Amino acid sequence: MPFDYEKGYFIMNAISTLAAGTLTVYALMHFYSKNKEEKETTGELEDSPNVRWEDVAGLPIAKAFLKDTIILPLKFPNMFTGNRQPCKRILLYGPPGCGKSILAKSIATEISSSFFSISPSDILSKWFGTSEKKIKVLFDKAREKKNAVIFIDEIDSLGSSRSGHTSEHSRSILAELLIQMDGVGKNSDGILIVAATNTPWDLDMAVRRRFEKRIYIGLPDLDGRKNMFRIHMGSHGSSLSDDDYNILALATEGYSGSDIQFVCKDAIMKPIRSLNNATHFKEHKDKENGREGLIPCLPNDPQGKPMTLSDIHPDQLIVPNVSLKDCCDSLVDIKPSLNSIDLESYDQFTKEHGSYS
Repeated sequence: MPFDYEKGYFIMNAISTLAAGTLTVYALMHFYSKNKEEKETTGELEDSPNVRWEDVAGLPIAKAFLKDTIILPLKFPNMFTGNRQPCKRILLYGPPGCGKSILAKSIATEISSSFFSISPSDILSKWFGTSEKKIKVLFDKAREKKNAVIFIDEIDSLGSSRSGHTSEHSRSILAELLIQMDGVGKNSDGILIVAATNTPWDLDMAVRRRFEKRIYIGLPDLDGRKNMFRIHMGSHGSSLSDDDYNILALATEGYSGSDIQFVCKDAIMKPIRSLNNATHFKEHKDKENGREGLIPCLPNDPQGKPMTLSDIHPDQLIVPNVSLKDCCDSLVDIKPSLNSIDLESYDQFTKEHGSYS
């Protein structure tokens, strides 16, 4: 059967048209997705933290240094002239959960400046060139404000050591970060860069040396742990005495700030669990607000009456205060997340490149 050239031409033309249309749709989808990602991220960079110095428990040396290098220059600019200039780039490093992020936010609140917070998830993109553009937009927005704090969390993910295994994309992102940190040809007066990392030894040497001050944010000391318990317990800890808080602080040596927060959250829930498991309740007057109601008790309590939580009207229920026993029981269940081996790496890095807080 002879080949039908006219029919073949028609089929090939249809296939070509369909392929071109598919490529056009793909290109449009690519353009839309890329631009949508850029707009969403760059529009959410600025934050308004409401964290004060008092909200940061412990870290007295770090806070004192930051006050000297950040607060004083703003209040007494005439003291910082010529070669006496305040720190512009600060690296906070240490174990996770020890207060690096909240400390950076408190700086912005204390000096009433705009706060730009980013993490690798905000910056890294599958589109080539988009990550670099996001970094540039971040710094440009901060420079427009004249007085701003740029906080880069987990900077090791953006500025890790360059090696033969590093991709071209990663090297390009790092190069853009270094350019923006240097601020060549740009007015970066009033811009403070604060970065945080849990693994400072992974930082590229070029990134590390750009930070004038590298401060170790380690585990909280005794007073810091005591204040953390007070902050995280809040009104739920009204029945705990100062001696109780001392006991808890002594019992949590080696705990990070986030570990203590988890202990408090668990302890605060224990009175709720006691309500749910109770088989007897008795009448009780709440001394704090003078309200009368029902509180769980032991079955052998002479004032107790057999009933369960479902038998009680919500207005009659009084939730017991958190006790020292509740906290101690939580300590049995929640162990510190770090050990001495983990901390040795930070001590070694601090001896070589940093300073203790």
